[in-house]
Amino acid sequence: MTDRSGTSVAVVGAGIGGLSTACYLADAGASVRVLEKNEQLGGRASRLERDGFRFDMGPSWYLMPDVFERFFAQFDRRPADYYTLQPLDPHYRIFFKDGDSVDARGDRGHMREMFESYESGAGDAFEDYLATSRTHYETAMEEFVYVDRSRPRDWLDPAVARAAPIGLQLLGSMQGHVADYFDHPKLQQIMQYTLVFLGGSPQTTPALYNIMSHVDFNLGVYYPEGGMGSVVDGLVSLGEDLGVTYETGAAVEAITSVADGFVVETAETDYRPDRVVANADYAHVERDLLPEYDRQYDDEYWDSRTYAPSAFLLYLGVEGDVDPLAHHTLVLPTEWDDHFAQIFERPSWPDDPAYYLCVPSKTDDSVAPEGHSNLFVLVPLAPGLADSEALRERYREQILADIAANTGVDLRDRIVVEEDFGVADFGERYNATEGTALGLAHTLRQTGLLRPSNRSTEVDGLYFTGSFTTPGIGVPMCLISGEHTAEALIADEREG
Repeated sequence: MTDRSGTSVAVVGAGIGGLSTACYLADAGASVRVLEKNEQLGGRASRLERDGFRFDMGPSWYLMPDVFERFFAQFDRRPADYYTLQPLDPHYRIFFKDGDSVDARGDRGHMREMFESYESGAGDAFEDYLATSRTHYETAMEEFVYVDRSRPRDWLDPAVARAAPIGLQLLGSMQGHVADYFDHPKLQQIMQYTLVFLGGSPQTTPALYNIMSHVDFNLGVYYPEGGMGSVVDGLVSLGEDLGVTYETGAAVEAITSVADGFVVETAETDYRPDRVVANADYAHVERDLLPEYDRQYDDEYWDSRTYAPSAFLLYLGVEGDVDPLAHHTLVLPTEWDDHFAQIFERPSWPDDPAYYLCVPSKTDDSVAPEGHSNLFVLVPLAPGLADSEALRERYREQILADIAANTGVDLRDRIVVEEDFGVADFGERYNATEGTALGLAHTLRQTGLLRPSNRSTEVDGLYFTGSFTTPGIGVPMCLISGEHTAEALIADEREG
């Protein structure tokens, strides 16, 4: 993928998709400048540092290590050149709110035994499910994820026809698919918890996302020493080696196409690149940065989209340890349909929430002072939900009490550092539409070809990357999105 044209490109937004695109374009010979509105690079993968504590503000799961290996290999490098990975055992711990708890491990024998303890025959069903998940993952990655098929003509490929039978089998919901293998509701929850990271519910997420179980149980769960911020540092360092220029505190206020390229306006400077790649929130770029005549989608389109959840987060530095919490811990009500309903059907602060606890100090001594623990709590919320300090304070008390009741860990008298983050903050810090924490949800009508394109259909030379476009939500997907966008731009340069 080489185009030594010297084309100048402005990348608007330094999230994972923008950092990835910048590396590919710089490697191809473009002059690349990344403009980031915030004080840090990484987008939602930012850090919060205070009084000796260092928190990952956003992504905290290092999944799909094969994607990271593939990414760095394309620049003759390895992830180990930039950060060290620690395998996690257990992958995660689940506390059910009826007093039950389980550990998910990479040990297949342990998992078979655990599944069988809930339901006769579930051990064999678990093996069958993972075998199917592996097949679907390999097919999906090779034919639909690593290969960009964001335009109708991209589907006129014999490989699509060969893979079609698998795809057609998986157009139902994850709920129906998982129920074909397991009757016990707790086993169904274990196989579906990753849907939270895809921004969907068991009823609305297509069954093709059963591939996440292969990611979870076969590929493993890891932790990059120093946190996910270390991955961002690696991407930035690679970009610098390739010649990328980064500017923080450079909020883009307008993008206008002109005869010889673009004018990209910030409060301080106007830039004149030949091409623009937008990694900022797609709807924000179209509605707020582009003139109306350059927009692909109207307000009705954006208002009709299903956005992935927002979140209420508490970043907590506490005295002492937090046993028995694991590095990754999930707390789940035995019936979680009401929580999903309060996200997607009747938006409100969940009465009996499912939530996630991340305790990196279990693995990494550098993220907290000696004798202290570092953790954050994440409760998925409906996007666009009313948000206020009074609501947050009430919910904070509810969640801390819930943690104490359902995990046995009472944090309330030991907190020495605390910050919260919510729907309004996602909107303000990241220009996130409706305060979504992730982007567009992976519903059937927002998957693959049905997601917004990484090429503007209205403006030549304008491109998009990140979680709104293909292949979708998550750090690995945004890395791949950067590759797709760079390939599209380079291909257009060659044809032009």
